[in-house]
Amino acid sequence: MLVRAALRTSRLSSLAATQRRLASSLVFLEHKNGKLNDSSLNAVTAAQSLGSDTAGIVVGSKSDVDGVLEEVKKIDGLTKVYTAASDAYSHSLAENVAPLLASVLPAKNISHIFAAHTAVGKNVFPRLAGLLDSSMIADIVALESSGDVFTRPIYAGNAILKIKSSPKDKFKIVTVRTTAFDKAKTGGGSASVEEVEATAGDASTKYVSEELTISSRPDLSSAARVVSGGRALKSQENFNKILDPLADALGAAVGASRAAVDAGYADNSLQVGQTGKVVAPELYVAAGISGAIQHLAGMKESKMIVAINKDADAPIFQVADVGLVADLFEAVPELTKKIEGAKA
Repeated sequence: MLVRAALRTSRLSSLAATQRRLASSLVFLEHKNGKLNDSSLNAVTAAQSLGSDTAGIVVGSKSDVDGVLEEVKKIDGLTKVYTAASDAYSHSLAENVAPLLASVLPAKNISHIFAAHTAVGKNVFPRLAGLLDSSMIADIVALESSGDVFTRPIYAGNAILKIKSSPKDKFKIVTVRTTAFDKAKTGGGSASVEEVEATAGDASTKYVSEELTISSRPDLSSAARVVSGGRALKSQENFNKILDPLADALGAAVGASRAAVDAGYADNSLQVGQTGKVVAPELYVAAGISGAIQHLAGMKESKMIVAINKDADAPIFQVADVGLVADLFEAVPELTKKIEGAKA
């Protein structure tokens, strides 16, 4: 009896190991204007943590694919890069991209597909999950090597949920919180390239136009330093007058709390928080931000948090590494002058 049980356990362990070896991961590599989105590199790291073969897929118009392909091939750890070129994919419409991915996964024996938890990933992957009749696993911060257990934050990051995907789900469709994983290295890879056939999408949906906020500053999502302002700045004029010089002195991106965005002080593309962007820079300066739970969910993983607020009881001080109880209209310009003086 004991011998049979041991043999059965051994066979099951062997089968599980074989399934892990057979498992393979695919990363949806997001790009724009011929440049790879850095957030996709975080998704590559998450995929590689499974220890299985990891491939990438680049989707877009022919010029877009050709423009980014050389960069993608050099990502360390990718064994293969699939490409699909069509004008229908040029703006990453979920109605066109999701059917393509749904055809690639079973054809290439892909068990897991990953994407960064960006606007594109959050748009494409739910539709993909619906097409494949699989669960959508969103915004993960960790995963186990078994490939079916994932960890994600809930309740604005105040609780952590560990979930196990259903055995009925043939495909694991996962978006990754980029701040939880390091970026995959580039420059040492030599992935092979395989073209896959484009598929017909939903012709009833068409791209019309987009309005972009163009800034010479670093991108908020990936900036090493961020300066954010809140409702205490009182107006859009003050927001720009007080924060822009500090951001320029630090070489930082500018962010805003939801209250500042709702009040019209800043564009909604600058919102940091649960309903905005999640950032984890080396330095995060919060000026006039009280520290509501919604905002903390988007920045509390920052390496160094500096808070400036005249309310000594503001919740932001509970997560701040450095806190200054002062009037921001005096403290921020003085801080800017000192930084500029140190650089001179």
